Amino acid sequence: MESICVWGGVALQGKVHIQGSKNAALPVLAATLLTGDSSYIRNCPRISDVHAMVSLLRELGCEVNWKEDGVLVNPAGICLGEMKSDAVRCMRSSLCLLGALLGRCGEVVMEHPGGCVIGSRPIDLHIAALEKMGVSFAVEGSRLKAVVKRLHGAEIRLEKPSVGATENVILAGVMAEGDTILHGAAREPEICALCRYLENCGALIEGTGGETLAIHGGRTLYGTDYRVPSDRIVAGTYLFACLVSGGNILLEDAPASEMESVLRLCEQMGGHVCISEEGIYVQGPAVPKAGGYVRTAAYPGFPTDLQSVALATASVAEGETVIEETIFENRFRIVEELRRMGAEIEVLNDKKVLVRGVPYLTGCEVEAKELRGGAALTVAALRAEGRTTITGCSYIYRGYENICRDFKELGARIISV
Repeated sequence: MESICVWGGVALQGKVHIQGSKNAALPVLAATLLTGDSSYIRNCPRISDVHAMVSLLRELGCEVNWKEDGVLVNPAGICLGEMKSDAVRCMRSSLCLLGALLGRCGEVVMEHPGGCVIGSRPIDLHIAALEKMGVSFAVEGSRLKAVVKRLHGAEIRLEKPSVGATENVILAGVMAEGDTILHGAAREPEICALCRYLENCGALIEGTGGETLAIHGGRTLYGTDYRVPSDRIVAGTYLFACLVSGGNILLEDAPASEMESVLRLCEQMGGHVCISEEGIYVQGPAVPKAGGYVRTAAYPGFPTDLQSVALATASVAEGETVIEETIFENRFRIVEELRRMGAEIEVLNDKKVLVRGVPYLTGCEVEAKELRGGAALTVAALRAEGRTTITGCSYIYRGYENICRDFKELGARIISV
């Protein structure tokens, strides 16, 4: 399934269940390494990034088995912290295994982590933080080696709220001797999900959800039964799809409390939102309104992972929208592809674009160059005249279980080929 074909012009109707969160599931799976016995991770999304993480865990000696509603992980067989798989190079989130393996084995050898091409994404913050906990790093060719005799608590201040660095400090901190105080921690809901899992296992973490975390290390951790929360980025993608195409949809089990900035922009662009116990009900306008000034920011600001989808929505909105990207420096790779479809987008600088909405886009062949941009092209195709073919869809499958099935359930004319 390397391509997706969409015939636009159909308003979405119906309901769709929101899958488990990619960005929560991956660090939680890494954290299972720190427990003394098996953990059952429910609502784990069946996406390529999770399958890659499962492969890495198996290579490290874990017993991992998929069940009907989740994945069972037994880490008892781990003895080495060496990751040989190519999955490390293609999946940025493999970096969260660094803190977990240091806590479990005291040594890690891994390829430099990869993922989507959306900027340099340096790991300096991870290294500087872990060095304060006693870890020594060395580069051996294309591989990174990290060694620690005994992790110890430390007072750490992050220069910026990095999600990955926060996760690694938490994972190492729960296994360290003494307390680790982390200032400038990322506040994303996925960080809270990781803390909740570890607390269920017996860890003691104070300040969850805030900028300062106190991680009390040295406690014995046990396996647990844990449910991964729903994916706020997938929910946001489908919400904007309703704005683009029109119609009425119910996003079942969508995490509304984690989506305040997204819901505000939705309403600003003409959508009507109603939150209930079932999820989020969205009524799309006949034509979306311009978004004004949209600026990405660390949580609770507007998420960078939905910037491309907001850009696609603005391209068919009435009026002008300015979008500023503050997290990654290469998030506008979708611009040329949208222009091929007839969008009017002016690149003001490497961090800012001006979008002048047009009534409709025109179907053609476009290429997904990264995960969120690929999903955004699929959303844009819903309002394009004729057929749009999206290639490079392996990127999309890294974060969406089955975007074609979900849109088809809402009435879209879409197939994977």
